[in-house]
Amino acid sequence: MNTILVTGGAGFIGSNLVHLLVKEKQLRVVNVDKLTYAGNRASVQDLSERHTLVQADVEDSAAMRRVFTEFQPDAVMHLAAESHVDRSIDGPGDFIRTNLLGTFELLQAALEYYRGLPEDRKAGFRFLHISTDEVYGSLAPEGPGFSESTPYDPHSPYSASKAGSDHLARAWCDTYGLPVLVTNCSNNYGPFQFPEKLIPVVILKCLRNEDIPVYGTGDNVRDWLYVRDHVEALYTVLTKGIPGQTYNIGGDNERTNLDLVQTLCGILDDLHPGSVPYADKITFVKDRPGHDKRYAIDATKIRNELGWEPQEDVETGFRKTVLWYLENRDWWERILSGDYQLDRLGLQDS
Repeated sequence: MNTILVTGGAGFIGSNLVHLLVKEKQLRVVNVDKLTYAGNRASVQDLSERHTLVQADVEDSAAMRRVFTEFQPDAVMHLAAESHVDRSIDGPGDFIRTNLLGTFELLQAALEYYRGLPEDRKAGFRFLHISTDEVYGSLAPEGPGFSESTPYDPHSPYSASKAGSDHLARAWCDTYGLPVLVTNCSNNYGPFQFPEKLIPVVILKCLRNEDIPVYGTGDNVRDWLYVRDHVEALYTVLTKGIPGQTYNIGGDNERTNLDLVQTLCGILDDLHPGSVPYADKITFVKDRPGHDKRYAIDATKIRNELGWEPQEDVETGFRKTVLWYLENRDWWERILSGDYQLDRLGLQDS
């Protein structure tokens, strides 16, 4: 593979993936991103001539066909999605359009392109659809994590839209022969995460000396996956996985939300101490509707069949993440101020 088409490559996971592919794998990346509020040019700036950012919407069938025709990719890694549960509750329409209709249009464009490839290139072409563990619903407090055979049971507009996109991807493999692979991952964290998600919210609230909100009693459990581990897993699936298969990717790092917040506060107490312990600022707020109690991933399949496993343990990834936000204030301060939107619109600061 020489050229990879990445959708949503200016977002959180996408930008980390683009950095891996361009800097370490020495691949050419065509990065298609609509540059909505969560897309940020600053996350993928100054890479190299091997990176091309195309501002386009995956729902735009004509634009997607032009991208395939112009850049002739050897594979697609589809991450473009609306992904924030709270936003999906308030405005589900965007999630249906991007996650379902956008995936449909991209699959159609990819299939048309794939059918026109010569046999040698067709044999190596792959379409990797990246999804979430939230499609499986909620786990009991004890017991094994989600496996690839766990029935789907989504509970939010976000997870329902992602579940639908997973079914579309598999259907295009089974019905039309498009060589699709699907991954479902646990909660990601790390550099370039938009400051509406839990971990950056906690870090930035501490740095700004503000109250730290925790839903309910903080007893919801998540499996936390460092984003660098995740994108390495995605590359492994792309290059070693078998079309038609699903691979679950987890961090083997379960903890309650309250325990996570307290861990982050402790790291900040060490690296950037305030006048009082940061945990003193924790406040409990009304729980959100349909809040799943526990997510956890059983990553046995990808470990045994493809040889991948996470490199960060329960402490190292969180510490690296806090350090990144401490050392990259310009990145997140431009988001909090809204100045990054000028980049999205192709404008400059005055």
